[in-house]
Amino acid sequence: MYEMLKNAKKAAPSLACLTNEMRSLGLRNMAAALLEHEDAILSANKADMDAARDSISPVMLDRLALNHQRLCAMAEGIISVSELPDPLNKELDSYMRADGLSIRKVSVPMGVVAIIYESRPNVTADAAALAVKSGNVCVLRSGKEAFRCANAIVDALKEGLRNSGISEYAVNLVQDTSRESAKQLMTAGGFVDLLIPRGGAGLIRACVENATVPCIATGTGICHIYVEKTADQEMALSVIENAKTSRPSVCNAAEVLLVDKQIAPEFLPKLKARLDKKNVELRLDAFAQTVIDGTPAGENDFDTEFLDYILAVACVDSTADAIAHITSHSTGHSEAILSQNDAAIEAFTQQVDSAAVYVNASTRFTDGGEFGLGCEMGISTQKLHARGPMGLQELTSYKYIITGKGHIR
Repeated sequence: MYEMLKNAKKAAPSLACLTNEMRSLGLRNMAAALLEHEDAILSANKADMDAARDSISPVMLDRLALNHQRLCAMAEGIISVSELPDPLNKELDSYMRADGLSIRKVSVPMGVVAIIYESRPNVTADAAALAVKSGNVCVLRSGKEAFRCANAIVDALKEGLRNSGISEYAVNLVQDTSRESAKQLMTAGGFVDLLIPRGGAGLIRACVENATVPCIATGTGICHIYVEKTADQEMALSVIENAKTSRPSVCNAAEVLLVDKQIAPEFLPKLKARLDKKNVELRLDAFAQTVIDGTPAGENDFDTEFLDYILAVACVDSTADAIAHITSHSTGHSEAILSQNDAAIEAFTQQVDSAAVYVNASTRFTDGGEFGLGCEMGISTQKLHARGPMGLQELTSYKYIITGKGHIR
C-alpha cells in the first residue's frame, strides 16, 4: 500500500500538467483497451460471479454481472467523459486591486483521490475516467466480490494509459481487499487528498467515523416518493414502478412510498395490482393495512435501504406530514412528489432538503450520466464540498494566482 501511495503521489503533478487533449487521448485509448481485453475481463467477472453466487442475493449478483453490452456501455461512458469540457485551469473569478495587484481564482485537480467501493465493476472504469479527465490520480479499492474483474479492468486501463504516454500510476488498484487496507486509505494523510466511499451504509459510516483524510459521504439512498392527493394516478403508478423495479439494487431506487390518505383507498389497490406483477413485497403502516393486504411494516422498515424488491408504504394526512416524515427518515439522497397542485409542489421542493428533489419524475434519474456528467464518482449526500452526482467539477479544487510588479505589503 505504501509503495502504491508513493507512486500515486509522485504521478499526481504530471497528471495535473497534461493538456486536455492529452487527457482525452488517454481516455480514448483506455476505452479501446477495455474492449480489446473483453475476453479476459468477462472471464474474470465469471470467476467473481461463481465465487459470490452462494453469498449474495440475486439482485446484488445482477449488480456484479458483466456482459458484452455492459462492457460496451462502460467504454462508451469513458468516451463520453473524454468529450466533456476541460474542468481544469478555468478562471473562476478575477479582480484587480487598486494598487494593480492581480488576483485570479483558477480550478485545479484535487490530487490523489481514493475510492472504496463494493461490487459494481462499472465503478472501476467510471472512477478512472473521471479521475484522468480531471487531472487526478485515483487509488481504487474494490470489494472482494468484484476484485478479479476490477483487476482485469485496471490492467486494460493501464495499457491504454501507457499507449498514450501517460503514467500508468494515474490508475491504481489496491491488491488487498481486507478491512485493514480500507483503514489504511482512510488514514493515509499526506498521500490521499480526497476519500470517496461508494457502497452501503456500513462502508460509508466506517469511512465517515474513521477517516482522518477529507471524506465525502455518498450513496446511501432511502429515497421517498410522495403521491399527493391531486396526482395523476396512472402517471404515479408508472413512476413508482420504474423507481422501484427498473433496478432495485442501486441507490436511486425508491424505498419508501407516502400516499395521501384521501386517495389511498382508490390508489393502493391499483398500486398493489401493478407491483404484484413484479413480485414487490409491500410493507404497510397501520392505515395502509386497512386498505390492502401486505406485510406489516416493522420498526426499522422506514429507515432501511432495501436494495431489493421491497417497498415500505405509509399513508399521510397532508403534504406537511409527508415532508415531516421525509425530514425524519431521509438520507438526503433523492425524493419525489407526484402532484398537480402548485402549492403542494412549491412546499415540497422548498422544504425537502435532499440532494435531488423531483416533481412528477422517477428518482432513478439521480445519476451522473442522466445529469449530463458523463458518469459519476458517486452521489454525495452531504453539502460540502459536493452534493448530488459527483462529476468532473466536483473532483477539482481551486487556487489563487496573484501577479504583481514588485508589490510589497
